[in-house]
Amino acid sequence: MTLAHRSAGRPRAGSGASAWFRVHRAADETRLRLICFPHAGGTAQLYHGWRALLPQDVELLAVRYPGRQDRFTEPCAERMDDLADAIDAALEPYLDRPLALFGHSMGSSVAYEVALRLEKRGIVPRRLLVSGRAAPHRAERTEMHKSDDATLIAEVRRLGNLDAEAYDIPELRELLLPALRADYRLLENYRPQHPARVRAPITAYTGDEDPHCAVDDARTWSELTAPGAFDVRSFQGDHFYLVPRERELLADISGRLR
Repeated sequence: MTLAHRSAGRPRAGSGASAWFRVHRAADETRLRLICFPHAGGTAQLYHGWRALLPQDVELLAVRYPGRQDRFTEPCAERMDDLADAIDAALEPYLDRPLALFGHSMGSSVAYEVALRLEKRGIVPRRLLVSGRAAPHRAERTEMHKSDDATLIAEVRRLGNLDAEAYDIPELRELLLPALRADYRLLENYRPQHPARVRAPITAYTGDEDPHCAVDDARTWSELTAPGAFDVRSFQGDHFYLVPRERELLADISGRLR
């Protein structure tokens, strides 16, 4: 059964919806929800410290992709449309408050596709925040998912050192590589030629030493929103700058969500 078939229809809160999000509740009454999308091979754990650095009335939902952690037994998504459709459907119980979307690397493209789906329903996110990747139609064309294991792991190390040591442990490597390869396959087969603009303003972030996304690459997102509705911010660091620069990044995001 494909992801598209399993996700048909709108999930109810506490069933399908709960599988897709790790929810970090706001301390005060929720004013806005920030939906966060991980990178290729990544998990919701990337965002575990963010709630404490956000305004008290902002709730955080970290997306849990299938095929890893407590969804390990589920098949990974094979197509971007299937993944975005399923996340859009799972958001149904959370649409009673304004939303903002943040995605890192692969998560930027997933967040963008979910934003398009929300806007088709008349729900315009407060802001689309994208990180560590060029706009979908401008991203470098690669076929890393066809590479052998050693080459794929070397690419992960080239981007930065976030949890890369896990691939040195044979048992962990065996668990992690299928999701990593599946995510690369999904992303590398996602090649929209004429992507639609979103109505939401876009902010693009990148690390100033990111070998995957230079500042000029981040600026390509300006083509996918209205004139004057785009800005870009660079932080010191590599592809995973958002870990050591977490406080700085969250201060910037928090200011944009007021």
